Amino acid sequence: MSDKKTPFSGSPEQEKKLMKVIEDHKDQRGGLMPVLQGAQEIYGYLPLEVQKMVAMGLGISLSEVYGVVTFYSQFSLEPKGKFKVSVCLGTACYVKGADKVLEEVENILEIKAGECTENGLFSIDATRCVGACGLAPVMLVNEDVYGKVTTEEVAGILKKYTDMEA
Repeated sequence: MSDKKTPFSGSPEQEKKLMKVIEDHKDQRGGLMPVLQGAQEIYGYLPLEVQKMVAMGLGISLSEVYGVVTFYSQFSLEPKGKFKVSVCLGTACYVKGADKVLEEVENILEIKAGECTENGLFSIDATRCVGACGLAPVMLVNEDVYGKVTTEEVAGILKKYTDMEA
């Protein structure tokens, strides 16, 4: 992770939606999880500002909210791009060069795993086994699966998504 901190820019509409989610779950046992899931759906990630609103709305400590957010991998502290690039680093993929594929993605997009490009188009995640070991190494862009990926193919795969935005 770099030291680049994405500034939070929530809208009043998003905050209103979050308050409704909190209201729907605040008296429910175990309500924190659905509130955090709803918050991430609304904002795309869970920055400190959103965690504070959740803590205040549920009447719990910020440390409790942060503990849950950082424990579960489904939650993200950083924004995700429109195109979420995931490179599987499970054993089969790793053995077949997934680390080099990930490195190539990072080099092309000029960000590291866990980060998002400044234009919000791409984010990168290093994931564990995606269950497509026969296609190792595997790279995903959102729901699109690319198997037996070589470092030479990475630029072309990413260009398809860049071209969609042109």
